[in-house]
Amino acid sequence: METAELNTGVIPVSYSSFELNVLDLVNDYRIENGLKELDILDDGSRQAEEHNNHMIEEDEVCHDGFPNRYSALVNSVKAKAVSENVAYGYRTAEAVVNAWIKSEGHRENMLGNHTHFGISITENSEGKFYFTNIFVRK
Repeated sequence: METAELNTGVIPVSYSSFELNVLDLVNDYRIENGLKELDILDDGSRQAEEHNNHMIEEDEVCHDGFPNRYSALVNSVKAKAVSENVAYGYRTAEAVVNAWIKSEGHRENMLGNHTHFGISITENSEGKFYFTNIFVRK
């Protein structure tokens, strides 16, 4: 009897250089503060992309639906903790990461007890960028 590989239908996430630059800068900041680098997590990035689409659709920067993203990551990757940073309108990776560093809550997420993270940067029809960075401890 032949066996077939299980095809989950999950397409790997493709990251833009903009997104990878944000991830690198977040990891650089963690290393500067004596913490380990975070590994990229496609499931987190998929959740981040869905949230960016929501923010664009609603025309607001928010954390709406965070409990659903949290639960989805607990179920899909056995997350033990989840937090997120959002932003809007920045034009460079340096600008958005520096803004997060200057904000106490966002900085705490970046320096938190996490092991993985996901990112999505989505441009709306007016050329403005929305950012969601999801941090996960597995």
